[in-house]
Amino acid sequence: MKVAQVKAIAKEQGVVVGRLRKAELIQAIQRSENNNPCYNTGEAEHCGQAECRWIADCK
Repeated sequence: MKVAQVKAIAKEQGVVVGRLRKAELIQAIQRSENNNPCYNTGEAEHCGQAECRWIADCK
């Protein structure tokens, strides 16, 4: 997912974009959705969030 798309989702969620990098921004969105902020932490295989919108982009 491109950064512009992530920023649009963040704004919809009420997350302040500021100067956050993509991974930090996605983690902030995850927190705003009451999910584990595990994006890009290497936990994709066992995070337990199979329905996560970021799973395809996660490492």
